[in-house]
Amino acid sequence: MATIERRKTSNGQSIYRVKVRRKGYPIQTASFPTKKEAEDWAIDREGDVRKARYFGMTAPTIPATQHTLAEAIDRYAVEVLSRKRSKTQKTQASCLKWWKSQLGPFALASITPSMLVESRERLAQTRAPGTVLHSLTTIEHVFTIAAGDWEWLSANPFKKVRKPSRPRGRVRFLSEDERIRLLDACQQSRSRALYPVVMLALATGARKNEIMTLTWADVDMQRAVVIFNETKNGETRTVPLTSHVLNILTKHKQTRPHDSALLFPSRGGKRPLEVRDAWEIARARAKIDNFRFHDLRHTAASYMAMSGASLKEIAEVLGHKRIQQTMIYAHLSEAHTRSVVERMNRAVFGE
Repeated sequence: MATIERRKTSNGQSIYRVKVRRKGYPIQTASFPTKKEAEDWAIDREGDVRKARYFGMTAPTIPATQHTLAEAIDRYAVEVLSRKRSKTQKTQASCLKWWKSQLGPFALASITPSMLVESRERLAQTRAPGTVLHSLTTIEHVFTIAAGDWEWLSANPFKKVRKPSRPRGRVRFLSEDERIRLLDACQQSRSRALYPVVMLALATGARKNEIMTLTWADVDMQRAVVIFNETKNGETRTVPLTSHVLNILTKHKQTRPHDSALLFPSRGGKRPLEVRDAWEIARARAKIDNFRFHDLRHTAASYMAMSGASLKEIAEVLGHKRIQQTMIYAHLSEAHTRSVVERMNRAVFGE
């Protein structure tokens, strides 16, 4: 539907401002010196909108003009997102909520690569690069499913949208002095669980959630291994335990306040314990700045790299599916690489 308004300019001349509105499409506006030009432009634009030529589409599917992005997101949430892990559902639902607020009312046929780029730039103004990439990947999958499984689209506009490069991971690990101070502060904590939790993180490189959801059935004292079932990538991971860590866990089991299947239960025994406050107090007491709990994972990986472990070995311990995730520790394994080259040279050339 087109509307035309007559307006007066500052010098007293008349102009005709025309607006073309169609549900699910952006409002198109233009100004002309005569009403006839405005009417002709409105007729052309309305025809273009109906054929979707104005948006760079030569043969849009009928569903693409009938379904909005909001409808696609809602269907995706029911048919696809609901089957994913609860933590993934939570993070992706937040991403999809943002996209729904930005482009939800628009018909799928009207969403162009340039509109997606504008939204990407708005997102980048308030989000970290990693978050932007995750958000783009999430909404792109909605378009992929809509174009493939549902046949709501003849083409995926995201194929023409450049996604930012994956940011280099942050590597902050404890120095020897920092490690001693932190463990000492954890042992002095009012939380009896904090020291075993931190030791497990340093010994296995596990994530906080992986540790806090452990049950005693996941710890095999005879084989000296811990089995992580609640992992980020959904795959079970088994990591060996040293005798020192086993002794710490044995003592923890003997002194825990009540019987629970969880290694680190809350007061009621049914939910995992929350150690955030105890961790922050211990970190402050140890006078360690710019260090998060997740950096214990980086510390474990860094120690492995500096001890001669290969990137493949580190990836297996951390549960990385792609070796690129482990490359952030490559510079720390230089000494190991050098020793491999030196051994090869001695064997081949006698050097």
